[in-house]
Amino acid sequence: MKAVVLVGGEGTRLRPLTFTTPKDMLPVAGRPMIERVVAHLAQHGIDEVVLSLGYRPDAFLAAYPDGRCADVRLTYAVEPRPLDTGGAIAFAARYAGMDERFVVVNGDVLTDLDVSALTAFHRDRGAEATISLVAVDDPSRYGVVPTDENGRVVGFIEKPPPGEAPTNMINAGTYVLEPEVLDRIPAGGRVSIERETFPALVADGSLYAFASGAEWVDAGTAATYLEVNLVLAGREGTGIDPDARLDPGATVTCAVIGAGVIVEAGAVIERAVVLEGAWIRRDAVIRDSIVGRNAVIGEGASVEKLTVLGDGTRVEPGATLCGARVPEALP
Repeated sequence: MKAVVLVGGEGTRLRPLTFTTPKDMLPVAGRPMIERVVAHLAQHGIDEVVLSLGYRPDAFLAAYPDGRCADVRLTYAVEPRPLDTGGAIAFAARYAGMDERFVVVNGDVLTDLDVSALTAFHRDRGAEATISLVAVDDPSRYGVVPTDENGRVVGFIEKPPPGEAPTNMINAGTYVLEPEVLDRIPAGGRVSIERETFPALVADGSLYAFASGAEWVDAGTAATYLEVNLVLAGREGTGIDPDARLDPGATVTCAVIGAGVIVEAGAVIERAVVLEGAWIRRDAVIRDSIVGRNAVIGEGASVEKLTVLGDGTRVEPGATLCGARVPEALP
């Protein structure tokens, strides 16, 4: 079976990290996010992944020049212009010549969803399209999906106002599609699958939804990217890269430290992600924040409250950053 993985977004919610690196290439507990996504698909029989590329496609080609990721064959489909979700899926599927049932996933969603069970549910219902659902506390940020007792979708409400959602079951970003769905999306058109294609399928009674208790996280925000790094590093024992150099006088607690990172004496790092090559000088404090590759945090500086520092950032000695994004824009 084949899958389309959507990785073409600019990653605006993770800026400034994504000024230099596509979000799906950012490491999560020492492993690029895209590798985690593809490896999960491989566990469910996916043997070819089509990467729907748009923003900085060369980063993916450079990382996987032999066309394989997590031992899965890759096809690169580079959008000529932004086509939105539906347009991107259709472009990638047509580019790869897909003429059978296929899976679609968002490249910034990390989950242990049973894709095999999702596919079986889709087949058993005779659906044209099936989407995975998970329950969340606040559905207002997502597509809310009410269903009947057989799993047929009866509505598709994209990002309802807080307190007005009819259910807390949301679109979890993994789909099974029949090739006929592509006929609903004009070639080269900018189409939202959530706002246009799915509602049309609901009207025809051919969209189904599969609810599960799978672990699920949209890793595309600074807060969720930080949290999933800490959770998976703790679970997998991959918090501190063996090539990092930590002075015995430094304090590192619940953190992800990349290869080549230098942490000097007196520095304190708590609930933070420090990417490869960064240098944390004496007595600096990094707390609840993300430090980009090759950044330098000056002596006695404080970086806290979900500050995100881009690659190569220099923080002056004694400076205090709280909730900052540095730089705010590309030079």
